[in-house]
Amino acid sequence: MKNASYDYVVVGAGSAGCALVERLTRDGRTRVLLIEAGGSDRRFWIKVPVGYGVNFANPRLNWGYHTEPDAALNGRRVYWPRGRVIGGSSSINAMAYMRGLPEDYDGWASAGAAGWAWHDVRPVFDGMERHLERGTDGRPCTRGAGLLTVSDLGDQMTPFSARFLAAAEDCGWTTCADLSSVTQEAVGYYRSTVRHGMRCSAADAFLAPARKRGNLRVMTDALVEHITFDGTRATGLRLRTGGEAFEVTAGREVILCAGAVNSPKLLQLSGIGAPDRLRAHGLTVRHRLPEVGRGLQDHLAISHVFRATAPTLNNILGRLPPRLLAGLHYLARRRGPLSVPINQVGGYLCSDPALAVPDMQIYCNPLSYWAAPDGRPVLDREPGFMLSAQLCRPTSRGEIAIRSADPAAPPLIRPNSLATEYDRAGARRAIALIDRIAAAPALSAVTQTRLVPAPETRDPDALMEDFRERASTVFHPTSTCRMGHSAQDSVLDARLRVHGLSGLRVVDASAFPAVTSGNTNAPTMMLAVRAAEMILEDAATGNHERVLAHAS
Repeated sequence: MKNASYDYVVVGAGSAGCALVERLTRDGRTRVLLIEAGGSDRRFWIKVPVGYGVNFANPRLNWGYHTEPDAALNGRRVYWPRGRVIGGSSSINAMAYMRGLPEDYDGWASAGAAGWAWHDVRPVFDGMERHLERGTDGRPCTRGAGLLTVSDLGDQMTPFSARFLAAAEDCGWTTCADLSSVTQEAVGYYRSTVRHGMRCSAADAFLAPARKRGNLRVMTDALVEHITFDGTRATGLRLRTGGEAFEVTAGREVILCAGAVNSPKLLQLSGIGAPDRLRAHGLTVRHRLPEVGRGLQDHLAISHVFRATAPTLNNILGRLPPRLLAGLHYLARRRGPLSVPINQVGGYLCSDPALAVPDMQIYCNPLSYWAAPDGRPVLDREPGFMLSAQLCRPTSRGEIAIRSADPAAPPLIRPNSLATEYDRAGARRAIALIDRIAAAPALSAVTQTRLVPAPETRDPDALMEDFRERASTVFHPTSTCRMGHSAQDSVLDARLRVHGLSGLRVVDASAFPAVTSGNTNAPTMMLAVRAAEMILEDAATGNHERVLAHAS
């Protein structure tokens, strides 16, 4: 068995892991090992923004998880793609960039995550972003000096998308120029993690500069089996790659950035979690922490598909000759339909005028498609569009649990969808919101019919049954190792340290006390950037050795 020693050992080269190691290695001296279960991200369809659809179900880049049968969704096992590649899910996601709403982070602070309120995190967002946008004169300009590129692609979007904005105005909704950092109800063009016509993943933004430093080692195609300990202190990891077993030692800390599914799985495999669950799989209970894996939250969306009477992206991507021409245009200029993600217009909305804070997010895509049985999107050849809506802050909570003691076995994912009356009512409001924008003159004028659900499906109960039959994740799992007040209500303290242990943190979306109102990639990278500063502060003061009293 081979052995190696580092200051920090980080598990997962995804959105969080890449952002974290960039800051930890900046001094050129701190030795950091970054471990990734997948392989290289140097693939054409990862870099091309529209390649999202190509990689959605690619087993070479994806853990390809499925949930357990979800009772509220008519017993369906829903496909949950998660990135297994350098860049993680930021290498296969739809690139929409949304910070979330101030109330999200103020809610975190109230839930026990002191130091994570909106006034704490807003400067972190500002510092990590570099916006490529258009000035008041229409000319390209840059705002911000961060490593992460966020682009305004409004001038390249399909002309049909302007009809979504016009429909929003028909509905009386405010439209805005920068949807990425909006803090109230508004609709606009989505800004995207795209840089000069190519995806700007967390690996492109953060890992690329870090790899130029001699104090970072990146290990790919490596499966972590469990965390090693000396008493209550995490000392390293046991992993396997290329048929060989390795033990790596962390002189300062082990940091899990494996995501909301795999971070709780790895804690449980290491004997940290609910004792009954661990013993059921023959695992020794190292540390009793019942909330590991619990508290799972996600966004559940419903999409309605329409046939259009005006050209949409289907006229290009759904047919071979124009698709080839678009490909040549992209190769020559890094512009055109292939350079823009499919999520083009959307925003935060209040489903009731009496609400002070938006409770819904919408997506308006100038493309119609269906999901094949294996999860792959199948494009419509005729012009069409999709309208989707989701409840921003659901209250249902599910869980992640190990299936066995085998590190290679996929975990059990139990979303527990629509478990609360608030979420069930929210599903009905999401349907009503889609109906409202679909009926707006700017859209109805170019709509031939609704394709899915069938146009005769109008009764509210029938539409709710359609929701149960078709609604799906929008790939925002969070909160399975959430920050909180104590071991009785959470897994981590407000500095992302595992309650009752030292030398071990979790830095990824699993640490969110609750899911943010919108897309979770931006908050995940922000969390990692802020966490890195905390880790370095604690190293300077010796607080990384602190063990919190474990409440049994």
